[in-house]
Amino acid sequence: MRRLRKHLYENFQDENFNAETRYELAYKRVKRIKGFYVHVLVYVLVNIYIIASSIYKGNFVPEDLSRWEFFSTPIFWGVGLIAHGLSVFGRDLFFSSNWEERKIKELMDKDRNQK
Repeated sequence: MRRLRKHLYENFQDENFNAETRYELAYKRVKRIKGFYVHVLVYVLVNIYIIASSIYKGNFVPEDLSRWEFFSTPIFWGVGLIAHGLSVFGRDLFFSSNWEERKIKELMDKDRNQK
């Protein structure tokens, strides 16, 4: 799947790739990114609601901050949110598409200068 995506991306600028196909790929990508941002928004709002309702009901005491139950929902949901972000942004989140190329050139130049 990754090779296919890379092939599609490389041929994105190709003249044989028609405008409709490029539009469909871009549309799907935007939908995935939008879905991730909606997920982040829901995560923040739900966790704010949980905290606010605990405080409003009078059930909240400062000792709750040290209890596992208080943090379990944000932690586990946060792990899922991170996984969702990685599935949307992939390797580009940490390494841009041309990072490998730049790094290879950098190391080759460094090696050549040392000889």
